[in-house]
Amino acid sequence: MIDETRQPGEDETMEEIHRRLQESEAANLTADAIVLDAWDRVKLARHADRLYTMDYVEALFTDFTEVHGDRRFGDDSAMIAGLARYHGEPCVVIGHQKGRTTRQRQLRNFGMPKPEGYRKALRVMKMAEKFNRPIFTFIDTPGAYPGIDAEERGQAEAIAYNLREMARLRVPVVVTVTGEGGSGGALAIGVGDQIIMLENSIYSVISPEGCASILWRDASYAETAAKALRLTAQDLFEFGLIDRIVAEPAGGAHADPQAMSAALDEALHEALAVVRDFSVEERLRLRYEKFRKMGDFEDRFARERTSKPEILEW
Repeated sequence: MIDETRQPGEDETMEEIHRRLQESEAANLTADAIVLDAWDRVKLARHADRLYTMDYVEALFTDFTEVHGDRRFGDDSAMIAGLARYHGEPCVVIGHQKGRTTRQRQLRNFGMPKPEGYRKALRVMKMAEKFNRPIFTFIDTPGAYPGIDAEERGQAEAIAYNLREMARLRVPVVVTVTGEGGSGGALAIGVGDQIIMLENSIYSVISPEGCASILWRDASYAETAAKALRLTAQDLFEFGLIDRIVAEPAGGAHADPQAMSAALDEALHEALAVVRDFSVEERLRLRYEKFRKMGDFEDRFARERTSKPEILEW
């Protein structure tokens, strides 16, 4: 584990959730003793002690060598990218990185990358493609940084370019949402063959607070917005937007890091094995179809309304 100790007194509002989780036999998909609502899972996804990308890198990968810079502007500490080995096999690891202390959070920009972060990630992805190495990405961000400097350097273009290029990568890409999956800031490293979510992670086009501010003009409606957004792993699995949910230990991922890492390791190993069974052409076709069909429920609704067209009599 990385020595990024949480400051005393942080997240005291989580005590009630922790108590309820610990009282349950297991905080996973099959636990009947407790049912967490969407807002509970939002809080757990943001918990200050939750495992971050570098925690998983240290637990699951070996020989990690970080790559810095996008060769255009500079380095972005909110985005981790580098070469590693997974079960002895060369691979590439990319992910958002938050900080625990105030200084670390400032250094990591609270896990919100700027354009150079996404361009660095894509540079390493292209390196993986060149040397035929699988890619593992780990998503945990409130969203892309919305500051003026990021916009001046082409934030939207960097994200859009990543989406297009990731759809074309000829090597296996396994994506895992470990905490927050915020909008385009998450999707920019989220186009893959297998999409995995931890049980208490979230993935949404906008934060609950942002949604509440738009719809109700009051951020205090965030809990209501969280339920309406259907941003939990369970919701997204039902919609067919992700491929697998990894159960977390009782109390959340941070309550038992070793058990969480072991469960995720098994999921990653199986996901990579599935993707490897396909040829490059088949893999690209399936990846393309995966994301093209994500709005199918809208199309189906439209088809149902127009399946019996009205017959006009002249």
